[in-house]
Amino acid sequence: MDTLHGLFYGFSVALQPGNLSLVFAGCLLGTLIGVLPGIGPVGAISILLPLTFHMPSTGAIIMLAGIYYGAMYGGSTTSILINIPGETASVMTCLDGYQMARQGRAGPALGMTAFGSFIAGTAGLIGLIFIAEPLAKLALKFGPAEYFAIILMGFTFVTYLSQGSMVKACMMAFAGLLLSCVGLDPVGSEQRMTFGRLNLFEGIGVAPLAMGLFGVAEVFNNLKIGVDGKLLDVKIKPLFPDRRDWRQSRFAILRGTVIGFFMGILPGGGPVLATFMAYGVEKRVAKEPERLGRGAIEGVAAPESANNAAASTSFIPLLTLGIPPNVILAVLFGAFLIHGVQPGPFLIKDHPDLFWGVIGSMYIGNVMLLLLNLPLIPLWVQVLRIPDRILYPLILLFCLVGAYSINNNVFDVVVMIIFGIAGYLLKKFDYETAPLILAFVLGPMLEVNLRRALLMSKGSFSIFFTRPIALGAVGASLILVLLPAYQTFKKWKRPRQQD
Repeated sequence: MDTLHGLFYGFSVALQPGNLSLVFAGCLLGTLIGVLPGIGPVGAISILLPLTFHMPSTGAIIMLAGIYYGAMYGGSTTSILINIPGETASVMTCLDGYQMARQGRAGPALGMTAFGSFIAGTAGLIGLIFIAEPLAKLALKFGPAEYFAIILMGFTFVTYLSQGSMVKACMMAFAGLLLSCVGLDPVGSEQRMTFGRLNLFEGIGVAPLAMGLFGVAEVFNNLKIGVDGKLLDVKIKPLFPDRRDWRQSRFAILRGTVIGFFMGILPGGGPVLATFMAYGVEKRVAKEPERLGRGAIEGVAAPESANNAAASTSFIPLLTLGIPPNVILAVLFGAFLIHGVQPGPFLIKDHPDLFWGVIGSMYIGNVMLLLLNLPLIPLWVQVLRIPDRILYPLILLFCLVGAYSINNNVFDVVVMIIFGIAGYLLKKFDYETAPLILAFVLGPMLEVNLRRALLMSKGSFSIFFTRPIALGAVGASLILVLLPAYQTFKKWKRPRQQD
C-alpha cells in the first residue's frame, strides 16, 4: 500500500461515524484536561485510559491520540491566562503569553496559539506519513542487537535531558526496570518478585501504575499546595491576530515547526525539549531580544509551534519501531498492548486500519481543534474557575473506578493508590517519575532483546559492536553517559588548579 493510497484509506477509517465521534471526544476531553493546571497529557491519558477498555482497538487508539494532542493544545490556555502551565511543554508560553494577557492582548495570544499549533501540527503530520513507511521497512532489518541498542539510547537520552539531578533520574530508571521484572520470566517462566501472590504473576499493570504516578499523585499534590495563579479579568476578544502579529510570527512558526519536527523523533526529546529550544532560538535570532519575555507574540508562536510539531512526529518511532520516544508515548504504548496490538515495523501490514486510521484521525483532529477551541475559549476560562475542592476529588473518584474496571479486581485499586502515594512523595523530594514509567514500559523489550542477542552471539557482547546500527546507538549512549562525568571532572579540577 503506497503512502497516498494509505492516507486515503486512513481518512475512510477515521471518517466512519463511530471513529469520527471518538476523534471529537478525544480532542474535547484532552483540551478540557489540558486546561486544568498540573495534570497534563500524561495524566489525561492515564485518567481516561479506562474509558477505552471495551472499545475496538482502532477506535480506542484514535481517541487516546486525540486526548494527547488535545491536552498539548489546552495547556497553553492556563499559561496565558493565569501564568500556570497546564503541562510541562507550555512552560515557555507563560513567559510572553501572560504578559500579553496583562497588556489586554489575551485574545491574539490565544488565537496565535491555535493557528500556530494547527500549522505546525499539520506540517508534522505530513512528515509523519512520508517518513513512517520507509522507516518501518528499515526496521524490518533490525535484529535483537539493534533494538537493544536503540532502547538503551532512549534511556540515556531521557536521563541526560532530565530537568533535575541526573543521579535521581538514573535511580528512577533503575526502579522502573526493577518493577518491570515483577511477574513471570519472559523466557523461562520462573516467578520473579511475586512473593507468592497470584495477582503479581502477570506483573504490575501499566494502567494502575500510570494512573497512580500521574493522576492520583497530581491530585494529592494539588490538594496540598493549591493553585496560586490568579485568573486575569480581561477581554478575550478579538481572538484573531492582526497583520503585524502575523508578520512578527511567521518565521517564528516556521523555525518552531522545524525544531519540533526533529526533536519529536529523537528518543527523550519530544515537545518539552522542543519548546525550550525553539524559545532559545528566537532569543538568538531576534533583532530586539529584550522584547521576549515582555509580551512578544513570537515568544508564544515559536514554542507552541514546536510543541505541536513534536507531538505529531513523536508517533514516528512508536508506530514504526515500537519504541516510545517519551513518557507520554510510553503510556500510549501501554494502551496498544492492553488492546492486543504490538506497535512496530509489522503494524502497517498487520493492522493497516489502525495505523492509517490513527494518522487520518490526527489530520481531522487538527482541524477540529482549530474549529472547536477558538469559539470555546470563553468556556475554558469558566472551567478554570471550578474550585479545587470539587474538581480534584472527582478526578480521584474517576481514577478509582477506572482502576477497578480494568480486571474488576480490588488489587489494581490498591496498586494505583500505592503508586499514587509514591508519586506524591517522589515529587515532594524532586524525583522525576518520567524515567520510571519509560523504563517500566521498555524494560521487558530491553531484557528480551538483550537475551536474544546474547543467545545469537553465544554469550559474546561483540554483537553490539560489530553491527553498524547497534554500534552507533551504543556509541551515542556512551557519549551521553561520559559527557556529564567529563564536565564534572573539569569543574572539580579547575578549583584545584587555582589553589
